[in-house]
Amino acid sequence: MTSLAHFEAVAGSLKLPGEAVIDGKLRASASGKTFPNVTPRNGRVLNHIAQCDVADVDAAVKSARRAFEEGQWRKSHYRDKKRVLFKLADLMRRDAEQLAVLESLDVGKPITDALKVDIPGSIRTIAYYAEALDKIYGEVGPEAPDRFSFAVHEPLGVVAAIVPWNFPLLMAMWKIAPALAMGNSVILKPAEQSPLTALKIGELALEAGLPPGVLNVVPGFGAEAGKALALHNDVDMIAFTGSGAVGKLLMQYSGQSNLKRVSLELGGKSPHIIFADCPDLDKAATQAAWGIFYNSGQVCTAGSRLLVQQDVADQFVDRLLAVARKIVAGDPLEPATTTGSMASEEQMKTALRYIETAKREGDALALGGNRTRTDSGGFYVEPTVFDQVKPENTLAREEVFGPVLAVTRFKDPDDAIRIANDTNYGLAAGLWTKDISLAHRAAREIRAGLVWINGWDSCDLTMPFGGFKQSGFGRDRSLHALHKYADLKSVSITL
Repeated sequence: MTSLAHFEAVAGSLKLPGEAVIDGKLRASASGKTFPNVTPRNGRVLNHIAQCDVADVDAAVKSARRAFEEGQWRKSHYRDKKRVLFKLADLMRRDAEQLAVLESLDVGKPITDALKVDIPGSIRTIAYYAEALDKIYGEVGPEAPDRFSFAVHEPLGVVAAIVPWNFPLLMAMWKIAPALAMGNSVILKPAEQSPLTALKIGELALEAGLPPGVLNVVPGFGAEAGKALALHNDVDMIAFTGSGAVGKLLMQYSGQSNLKRVSLELGGKSPHIIFADCPDLDKAATQAAWGIFYNSGQVCTAGSRLLVQQDVADQFVDRLLAVARKIVAGDPLEPATTTGSMASEEQMKTALRYIETAKREGDALALGGNRTRTDSGGFYVEPTVFDQVKPENTLAREEVFGPVLAVTRFKDPDDAIRIANDTNYGLAAGLWTKDISLAHRAAREIRAGLVWINGWDSCDLTMPFGGFKQSGFGRDRSLHALHKYADLKSVSITL
């Protein structure tokens, strides 16, 4: 296994990106302002990032619009688009270790996860949509003999992708890969907490041969750069993953500007249901633990509500705690680390506030509950489990986005489904049962965009990803994502 010293050496040798990518060039912000990029690994400043605002966004939009109208990318043959996107995937493979270290430094992600999950997943996403872009067909309508009608998919134009800090590169790829495959120009706005891999991808895209202006990267704060993109009258679509509060603002900004399309993935409070006839309690306990503690709980589909049938609740919670006790936060650059830091001091404080709220409301603390590794200067929270959480309590209703699990016990399947659906969210759900009829019934009755049976997070890039209710609308992943970035045009010819 490669060592901590190796990855620290890689980190020390990297030239950290800090400039925006606009119209094929690396640029400082128009104002000259920068902001400090702090690593949650130890609380130190890594580098300073261009603080883009309205002027920079306007320059990026003009560049993207010009590129779209001139059509060097939009009108290029699908073989040429494939070549460039596959080249980008190849460059990402070449620089995979650098990308992984950037991701780990930026958000405290374990280097092993970055190397084995995030970076390969990002590369697969680019390759998948490169391969898929010539698989989207139009339709021929049933017409009278004197008319020929057909429908075709056309790119929207300028797409702004605003992505979160928990999986910075992977979430960016889920949006920019299908948008580029459909022939759009894209402006990527990374979260201010995690700009490094986005800026690196902007550079690699130019090296791969993407024409100037087709992919711009504008780092900055949401209230400045993000808002400017959402209000810009020449942006045709916002594709956003993040908080519900910001998602609602984007809807307002769309109405205040040009009615741009908005696609939202807004997180969840996903139920993980263990029925009494669970086929493997040990396996389910392991997956329930990692379903909340993976990436320090900073996962939109995290199984943060564990619903356990009363008949097996005590023994299941014991198994869960046994797994959770072995999960210890560690240095993100240490290859043996399985869970790293929170992504920022702010997010750490948010998780700790929810822990204190749970204590005040009478939830039973079974494990953890504290900040840890304080001597590192970083932002770490112990894996935390609360038992006997009432469905109406804060911890069972609000998204913590941290390593904090709420365990609620239920009587029967009807009770479980009622509790599972008693939420404003509807992103994901999981359930464990031997009863195929119960599995089908629960999967149909639970209001969520993803339902996993006898396995957590058990699907891949080929399946659509998105939610119901206040978890948003629109789908990432799969071929469905391509249609999101296109308009459907009907053409009729009188013969």
